[in-house]
Amino acid sequence: MSEEILKQHQLKVTAPRLHILAVFQNSPDAHFSAESIYQQLSEAGVEIGLATVYRVLSQFEAIGLIERHIFTQDHFVYELKKEGHHDHLVCQDCHLVLEFFDANIERRQEKIANNHNFLVKDHQHIIYGICAACQKKNNSNSPTTAST
Repeated sequence: MSEEILKQHQLKVTAPRLHILAVFQNSPDAHFSAESIYQQLSEAGVEIGLATVYRVLSQFEAIGLIERHIFTQDHFVYELKKEGHHDHLVCQDCHLVLEFFDANIERRQEKIANNHNFLVKDHQHIIYGICAACQKKNNSNSPTTAST
C-alpha cells in the first residue's frame, strides 16, 4: 500500500520514504516532529540521516500527503493529511498534541464570521495548556507542607 501511495504521487519508491510513511501509517492520529521520526527509526535499526527525514517530510508536505503545524516558535510537527476539519490541544510542557472536533465551536466561529460579513476560507483553533500527565507530574514534584 505504501508503495502505491508513493507511485500515485509520482514519487520514486525509496527505503527512506517507505520507512517514514510507515511511521505515519502505524499511528495515523499522531503528530511527529522530524526528530521523533528520526529517533523512532534509529531505535528500530533503520539507518537514516536527520537531513533525509527533513527532506522526505518536505516532499510529503509538498504533495499534500502530510500537514505541517507550527504550534510553538521552535517546534514543528507533522500529521497525515485527513479529510475534514479538526482542531488541536497542545501541551506546553511535553508538546503532546491531541485532536478534537466540536460542532458547537465550528457553528459559533461561522456565526461570528457571518456577523462581520467575513467569508471563512480556512481556520485553525489551537488550545494551549498542560496535559493531564504533565499536570500530575508537576503536582507530584511540588513540595508538600507538613501540618503542625
